[in-house]
Amino acid sequence: MTIQERLLTNKFELRLFGTLGVILLLLISISIIANSRVHRGDESVPSKIVRNYFDNLDIKAKAIYVLDIRTGKVLYQRNANTRMPLASLTKVMTAIVATDVAPEFSTIVINKNALEVEGNSDLRANERWSLKKLLDFSLTSSSNDGMTAVAFALGALHKTDSKNIDALNDFVSLMNSKADALNMKNTYFLNVTGLDESNTQNGAYGTARDMTTLIEYILRNKPDLLEATQENTLNITSLDNITHRVKNTDQIVTNIPGIKASKTGFTDIAGGNLVVAFDPELGRPIIITVLGSTQEERFTDIEKLVKASLQTISEL
Repeated sequence: MTIQERLLTNKFELRLFGTLGVILLLLISISIIANSRVHRGDESVPSKIVRNYFDNLDIKAKAIYVLDIRTGKVLYQRNANTRMPLASLTKVMTAIVATDVAPEFSTIVINKNALEVEGNSDLRANERWSLKKLLDFSLTSSSNDGMTAVAFALGALHKTDSKNIDALNDFVSLMNSKADALNMKNTYFLNVTGLDESNTQNGAYGTARDMTTLIEYILRNKPDLLEATQENTLNITSLDNITHRVKNTDQIVTNIPGIKASKTGFTDIAGGNLVVAFDPELGRPIIITVLGSTQEERFTDIEKLVKASLQTISEL
């Protein structure tokens, strides 16, 4: 190879290396710019890092459980496995067992002794109801006499000449058996209403997690059971053509987007309890349970938790 040819070859190699160097520098620059955008302003990557919107919420409830059913993800929990008084959340299990025992079109006659329990729901002795409508009435208004009438009628369904107390005991036994079947290991029932048994003992005990399990079971297996609890007010007519105006004990039911179910509970021992299920996106139900709040603050607790849940799932 001549000197001139060697010079030409060297120049070509220098140009080639120079071109490759420019390309390499260009790729490095693009990478640096893209990376700086991710950290600086694009928000696309940071939005995938879910912030904890539940931090620093002022929640009065002693126990909380928030579950995203579709993903199975627990969005938030506090003392979720601590056993606490359930109060009228008990009525949810009463309704489940009633529909396990008898068809919804069964006729329930209001036993006069059922009207002696605490609370007056304007039911009448010997008034006839379909089981479905009486459950709608009792769950929405949290009627103690309505649920007691259901237990009197169905608790000893296959026995003759049974006493009211036997019927109640049999029904409560079925409730506890159902809790066992649903793996609600920290839940047990002493009565069908959740009323306090004494100054120191409530009518049922369970956990926020167990109550969420119960509502999830309903959404999957008996989705119409709590359908009436979506409404603020209802007119429900018994088989005797008596129309009852029902006011939902959940004061915020109309404030919750995509509400599917709700149930309140309150006694002196339990404090304020509330469980809601809502579906802000079609096919993404969320259940929130609060136990041990106050009579009024259970509602503000839930509203704060609903807002935090919506913010959280928007980033998942």
